[in-house]
Amino acid sequence: MSQGPLRPPWSGPLGLYHPGSSVVHRAPAGLKLSFLAVFAIVVVLAHGPASALAALGIALLLQVVAHVPWHRTTRGLVPTLVTAALIGAYQWWARDWQTAFEVAVDLVALVLAGAVVTATTRADLLLDVLARLVRPLRHIGLDPEMFALTVGLFLRTIPLLARTSMEARDAARARGLERNPRAVLVPAAVRMVAHARTTGDALAARGLGED
Repeated sequence: MSQGPLRPPWSGPLGLYHPGSSVVHRAPAGLKLSFLAVFAIVVVLAHGPASALAALGIALLLQVVAHVPWHRTTRGLVPTLVTAALIGAYQWWARDWQTAFEVAVDLVALVLAGAVVTATTRADLLLDVLARLVRPLRHIGLDPEMFALTVGLFLRTIPLLARTSMEARDAARARGLERNPRAVLVPAAVRMVAHARTTGDALAARGLGED
């Protein structure tokens, strides 16, 4: 049975991909992931407030060059800013303000750079890179395409789980049961199990996972 393509074009698990024609959009996914890895290593190894500001400047420059709307890349920065502030406050109390500033700004720079890469790269292209990276593990029995497909399915489940939980909570609130955990968890769990069964049946119909 012909399996067909394992991963159709897909913008991303949280809808962060923003189509564009900038040089960042046109760069190969592997190159962008390599840059992100090197950037992260340099940020971790470099020390001092100046290096942290330089890292943040590079991340901001990447955002400007990519021509991605700010709300696309800053969507996940609010919890990051809160986390950075808490970590920075602890580092200031435990060590000094220079370390606090460096740790907090480094964290924001890394998250912003990752958000820009996500906003300028389709998720299916990122999964293709992942499949190529794990290809050497084929010798120990790991199917790279199946591994990438599994990661893709997992990422696709994130927004579905969030939406299902919110819908179950709204339904419970409409019945006056918002304080009853069972009224929220049970319907959400039933819907997620049904989704898992449907996905499994669809994969089986395409012959995926068969010897």
